Amino acid sequence: MDLDIFLSQNKIKKENVKFAASQSFQLDGEPVLWEIRALSGDEEEKIRVLCIMEQNGKKVFDNARYLGKIAAASTVYPDLFNEKLQDSYGVWGEDELLKKMLTAGEYIEYIKKVQEVNGFSKSMNELKDEAKK
Repeated sequence: MDLDIFLSQNKIKKENVKFAASQSFQLDGEPVLWEIRALSGDEEEKIRVLCIMEQNGKKVFDNARYLGKIAAASTVYPDLFNEKLQDSYGVWGEDELLKKMLTAGEYIEYIKKVQEVNGFSKSMNELKDEAKK
């Protein structure tokens, strides 16, 4: 088989996904669609490394922080990095903004959608449970 199939220009580009993350943001009586993109492997790795903390001399993975940062980094629209938007919710940081904008249930559903868009066929908790076996 020819390795040219693996060249960057031959890779099929994954389309962004539109998703109604909340009924709280509407335009003309319809929920505004949020836009989610898939992260590259190196983008995910940088986030994963940021979520490894040291507690009592041991390295611990902060799963909640990881999911929030993955969700924020995957969000194309609305622009969670927008200073005016963050100021309106009184937060600093795109992952913190996401948690303020959405209800608890909406946030969980958004995380699930982000995982799906990024190709995680199983939730992080399922993967964590499998790793323990």
